Amino acid sequence: MDTEKHGAAMPRRNSGARLRFLEKRKCFYIVWTDGGRSRERSTGTADRKLAESALADFLHIRNRDAGPRDPAEILVTDVLADYADEQGPETGSPWRIAAAIKVLVPFWQGKTVAKISKESCKAYVTARNRAAGTARRELGVLRAAVNHAHRAGRLTRTVAVDLPDSAEARDRWLTRPEAAALLRAALREPRVRLHLPLFILIGLYSGQRKQAILTLRWSQVDLETARMDFNAPGARRSNKRRARQPIPRKLLGHLRRARKRGSDVGFVVNENGKRLGDIKRGYASACDRARLSDVTPHTLRHTCATWLMQRGVPLWEAAGYLQMTVETLQRVYGHHHPDFLKGASEAFS
Repeated sequence: MDTEKHGAAMPRRNSGARLRFLEKRKCFYIVWTDGGRSRERSTGTADRKLAESALADFLHIRNRDAGPRDPAEILVTDVLADYADEQGPETGSPWRIAAAIKVLVPFWQGKTVAKISKESCKAYVTARNRAAGTARRELGVLRAAVNHAHRAGRLTRTVAVDLPDSAEARDRWLTRPEAAALLRAALREPRVRLHLPLFILIGLYSGQRKQAILTLRWSQVDLETARMDFNAPGARRSNKRRARQPIPRKLLGHLRRARKRGSDVGFVVNENGKRLGDIKRGYASACDRARLSDVTPHTLRHTCATWLMQRGVPLWEAAGYLQMTVETLQRVYGHHHPDFLKGASEAFS
C-alpha cells in the first residue's frame, strides 16, 4: 500500500514489556512499545533472575499508576506491597504490618483481589493453623491494604475481607502472692535480675503494654514530680494509646534506685545500657521458676486493671490511668469492681 497516497501508516500496537539481552551492552534491557514508539530501559544486570525481578518491579509500578481497575485485574500481593510501601512507614509499628504480610503472601500468591471472599478467608484461617486472634490480625492487614488501594484510586471497588470472630477476652490476672512469687523468681535469674524485676514492677503499677515499657526513656520520667509519660516525644500515636500518669509511691522508690544505675537519656528498662529487643525469654523462665502458667507480659496489664477494679477505683479514673476506654474496662474487668451489679442484688434485700 502506498502510504503517501492512502495516508500515514498505522502506528504499531503498544506491546507488553519484555526482557531482551543486548550483546553490545552485555546487559538485559526491558523493552516495550508505547504510543507506537519503541522504548527500552536497562536492568543493570546480565543475570537473568535479577533481570526478571527488575521486570516484575517495572510492571508493578506501571500497573499501579494505570488508574482504577477491577479487582479481578489486580493481584493481592501487589495490593499488599503497595500498602507496606506507602502506609507502613506512617504507622506506629511498621514491623507488625511487615510480619503480617510475610505470612499472608504464600497463601494469596497468584490470586487476584476478586478471589477474596468469605470462603477464601476461612481457607486462610485453616491453612494458617494458628489462634483465631492471630489470623484475625493478619486478615485485618489484608482488609486495610484493600481499602488503601481503593482510596488510592487503584481499585474500582473495594472487596469485603471476612475476619474470624474475636477471641474471648482473657481473665488471667495475678494475685498478690503470685506477683510476689514472679518478682522473687526474676531476682533469681542471673542474666535478667537487674532489668526484669523493674519491667514487672512497671507493668504491675502502670498497666502499660510491653512495648510502651521497653521504649520508656528516663527523659520521660520525672522523679521530682512523680509523673511519667509513656508517649515518646515526636513518635506517631497509634490506636494503642499510651498513658501519662502519676507514679505510684510503691514504684517510685524502685525507679529512683534504678535511675542511679542508668543515664539521663537511656532506657529505663535496659541491659547494660542497651535497649532490650524483647523480654519474653527471661520472663517465661521466671514464670517457670515461679510455677505460674498461662502468664505473659500482657498479663501484667490485666493484673493492674483488675487490682484497680478490686480497690473500687471509679471506672472513668481507672480508664484514664490505663488509657483504655470506659466501655472496654467495664466489659472486660467490670465484674471485679465491688459495685458490680450491686444495685440489682440489693434490690432483693
